[in-house]
Amino acid sequence: MASPHTNLPPDLFPPLTRRDVLAFQFSTWYPIFAPVSIKSTFIRPLSREFRAYLDADGVFLPRGSEDLPVVSTIEDEDGQGDEDEDEDEERQYAFPDLDERIRSVVKEYGAVFPKLNFSSPKDAAWLLPSSAPLKCTAPSDVYMLLKSSDFVTHDLAPSNVFSGCEDDEAGGEEYELELVLRKWYNVERSRELRCFVRDGTLLGITQRDENYYDFLNETESQAKIVNTVSSYWTSQVQPRWTGPASYTFDVLLTRDLTRFHVLDFNPYAARTDSLLFTYEELYALRAAGDGKPVLRVVDSRAHPAATRNAPANQHNMVPIEALSLSSGRGIEDFSKAWEEEVRKGMQESDRGSDSDGDA
Repeated sequence: MASPHTNLPPDLFPPLTRRDVLAFQFSTWYPIFAPVSIKSTFIRPLSREFRAYLDADGVFLPRGSEDLPVVSTIEDEDGQGDEDEDEDEERQYAFPDLDERIRSVVKEYGAVFPKLNFSSPKDAAWLLPSSAPLKCTAPSDVYMLLKSSDFVTHDLAPSNVFSGCEDDEAGGEEYELELVLRKWYNVERSRELRCFVRDGTLLGITQRDENYYDFLNETESQAKIVNTVSSYWTSQVQPRWTGPASYTFDVLLTRDLTRFHVLDFNPYAARTDSLLFTYEELYALRAAGDGKPVLRVVDSRAHPAATRNAPANQHNMVPIEALSLSSGRGIEDFSKAWEEEVRKGMQESDRGSDSDGDA
């Protein structure tokens, strides 16, 4: 993010309007860029009940989302069980139509990873096996990731989405929550890049995964990456882009480094992580006007940004209950224990009781 220096240039960031921000939501840009992106499906609008579910306290799964057979219950002889069951059903969230949409997309793609309009639940990736981060094969996987993520809460409230916009108080553009299901791939993080465009000029390119990679430090590879991103941006991105003239975009390079797939777009704003740059440095590149974009990579294993031994988003990825569950357990044992804890939370919420396992 931009350094907290005083006397920053007044035009360090371009002004944003609500219309500008909506240009970066998935359902706006993906239909235009589908030919150069990865297969994806978006579902919108989502119901108010689903928004309320994501906003509700605790981590629990909606009824019917786990792809498990229905288990019958023994009713009390006096018939009280019927009344209790009806009350429980009124308290419990269930999204059968959305469940079926998710199952249909999973069947088509094999597996998916989810996001909302702007944000993905990367901070909750630890909930699923590390060998297949964010890989969802059932509605319950999708809901668990979204429900456990701090990142996606940004997308739930328009006040967050349009924070800092010049016309934030003016209403205007309508905002509807959407669920995005993208075909899951075991992506090589070393080939993910973030690119910065200011006023129609490509200024900088940085690796997204802040670990050291040998090939990214080879002179030939670096020259190839800069040439590929510059030429492919000119031919495939710039002509298609209909949003504001300043923006960032994330890409995944092909193995031969000759093309890329567009992964996402974000505002050129303080809310978007500038990774190996600072926005002051990007401002200076814009002022210099040298023409060719600058590539930034982690140039040694001792680089301050290197995170090889530190999990990404570790500051907000683990609730206190998970920390206690993880003590003395391996990853697989912990994953099983956490899933069991979530199921217990579901059962206890059905009974209308408060539980630490739900937190």
